[in-house]
Amino acid sequence: MGKTAIEKIISNKSHKDAVAGDIVIADLDLIMAQDGNAPLAIKMLKEELGTSKVFDHEKVILVIDHCGPAPNQGAANLQQIMRQFAEDANIKLFDSGEGVSHVLLPEKGMVKPGDFVIGSDSHTVTYGALNCFGTGMGSTDITTGMYTGQAWVRVPESIKVNLRGSLPPYVSAKDLALEMIRAIGVNGATNMCLEISGDGLKSLNMDERFTLCNMAIEMGGKCAIMPMDEVCQRYLAERMGHIPEGIWSDEHANYIAEHTFDLSSLEPLVALPHSLENIASLREVSGKRVDICFLGTCTNGRLSDMEAASRILKGKKVHPSIRLNITPGSREVYSKSIELGYIQIFIEAGAVITPPGCGACIGTHLGIPGDGEYVLSTANRNFKGRMGNSNSFIILGSPETVAATAIKGSLAAESDIEMEVESYGL
Repeated sequence: MGKTAIEKIISNKSHKDAVAGDIVIADLDLIMAQDGNAPLAIKMLKEELGTSKVFDHEKVILVIDHCGPAPNQGAANLQQIMRQFAEDANIKLFDSGEGVSHVLLPEKGMVKPGDFVIGSDSHTVTYGALNCFGTGMGSTDITTGMYTGQAWVRVPESIKVNLRGSLPPYVSAKDLALEMIRAIGVNGATNMCLEISGDGLKSLNMDERFTLCNMAIEMGGKCAIMPMDEVCQRYLAERMGHIPEGIWSDEHANYIAEHTFDLSSLEPLVALPHSLENIASLREVSGKRVDICFLGTCTNGRLSDMEAASRILKGKKVHPSIRLNITPGSREVYSKSIELGYIQIFIEAGAVITPPGCGACIGTHLGIPGDGEYVLSTANRNFKGRMGNSNSFIILGSPETVAATAIKGSLAAESDIEMEVESYGL
């Protein structure tokens, strides 16, 4: 029987004929630690292993994105630990304002096909859009990886996801991700690999692919993976010299389940409080109260997300009852959004632009809602307290839905999105 793509990658990295269910020790190509738990990994490396060195200074990356700029003394002191360690170990540190790790590392050409990448963040699964194995691990495994250059892993079973057709106007990859969660379930892919391919994938740009892979963890997935096609090759060619050959599944590979999604049949969706199990059609719930609209995160903070929102907000004003917060996913996204005029559109509409980072999404700063307030967010999670206040309510939706809602003053419908775009002749 043939092998899945993830079995092939892990076989290559473990130097064994690995199949689903095997537990192996595999070589790592990249280790990322962010400021939420990097200080603990650094402490264990120093105190438990007695060293400030890493196995390969070019394969360990630190990112300050969760609490940057530091919102309090504690966060500032932890970030000092990271900066000092990066200097001592001669490793790359992306400091506050550089961007969200899962936007930043692909932009910088640090992730490539066939890689095994671990990160101290569950949304490391995002990197699968680049035909590699990316997965999140805790501080202990991150410490071990920094020291040895290896990690243990159970080879996951794979779920085959076939995409057909193309998305209709005003329907986004976020809507597709929510539809996948509705079909597969929040636990339906636990410890499995979502292998996403099909003719419909060709119609999705890299930003949209990152969105899909990013939300694999919301189905319980250990990882997601996509093939290296022409779209992926072009993205990589802009960011690195040599591009490795892609890895893909054999024709007769074994899958634990298979799902097919017709992109042309999809409609805008939202996830209502307080669970991704509570997904509804936008047309069924439009008009609901919203107090804050938030565009950003490692799910929807990329350039095409900024473009989508700008097309709707151009020449419009944010409704007086709404606060619109926008966080570009990286310094590059921020800079290009300025160059292309998106930021000017947002400012003129009445939005607040914050530095690139994760603060609003995880609730450390830069957009914590008040008691009883409703937030419409492009983030990936909406459980109680996710944005820093357990007495608030989070709805998840696409950049288009967020922008149209900011104008309308309540949860927009698909017709509102279409009307706002067409009213400006776009």
